[in-house]
Amino acid sequence: MSSAPHLSEPRSVGELVDWGPVAEPLEGKSMTSGRLLHRNADGSSECGIWVCTPGTWRCVVTRDEFCHFLEGRCTYRHDSGEVIEIRPDTVAFFPQGWSGTCRVSETVRKVYMIR
Repeated sequence: MSSAPHLSEPRSVGELVDWGPVAEPLEGKSMTSGRLLHRNADGSSECGIWVCTPGTWRCVVTRDEFCHFLEGRCTYRHDSGEVIEIRPDTVAFFPQGWSGTCRVSETVRKVYMIR
């Protein structure tokens, strides 16, 4: 085990685990997969790679999440109407309590940290 978990070339990391469909689909059936890099023993934080196929769903952020989107395109629409367009190399922070919808138009891949 490494003293600092790491992944080289996260855009091309294979060996992803099927994490199933998104929880609250509104249109289509987005499927997720990923690779966990690290999770605290108490579950208080985790980081890794997340991949999601096209579709639209309700999104409610239960813990702060930092994301660096590596591939794909999607749109997050906050309940207030604010629109966040995601494309490759977009970095976003979704604070706990953020809620709205996500529409993935092109399969996305991101590295993330949840705390």
